[in-house]
Order: sequence, then structure tokens, then C-alpha cells
Amino acid sequence: MNAVLPRFLKLTYRKEPLISVLMTMGAIDALIGGLNDSWSLFAFGLGTTGIALAFKLWRLQQRRPLPEEPVVQHYLPPRSSSAPLPMLSVSKKKPPL
Repeated sequence: MNAVLPRFLKLTYRKEPLISVLMTMGAIDALIGGLNDSWSLFAFGLGTTGIALAFKLWRLQQRRPLPEEPVVQHYLPPRSSSAPLPMLSVSKKKPPL
């Protein structure tokens, strides 16, 4: 699990940096506000996190689904209709001096 979490965080921050920063900021504000009995900071943190999460979900819905596999068009037949070329052999003659 230790190797999975850093990869997931890096991948998430690279894909959507603004949303990730807002969610991290809101979670930290909510944590600090909850531990210090500052309910306004707690509510602000939850609100920030909620807005970032809602924005992320909205963006996921806006993405178009990936098209199905494209049809591959081959310009050449799978096998050649002509006879194969003869194998070349290297002559074993000594080069002239």
C-alpha cells in the first residue's frame, strides 16, 4: 500500500492540479478547524472540499466517451502476390589490392 498511495497522488495531481490543490486545502482546513474547535474554519474546509469534488464530478460528466476501436484500413494485401526474391549470397573472393 505504501507504493500505491504516492503513485495515486502523483497521478491525480498531474491530471487535475487545481482540483487537487483545492481538495487538499479544504481537507487541511477542515482538519485544523475540527481539532481547534473553530467551526467556521471547519465549515469553510468542508465547503471548499465539497465544491472541488462537485467540480471534479461535473468535469467527469462533461468528458466525451472514448470512441470505439477505429477500423483499420490496410492498403496492402496480407500476402504478396509475386514470388519472393532470391537470397543474396556474399562471394568469397579476395578483394583486389
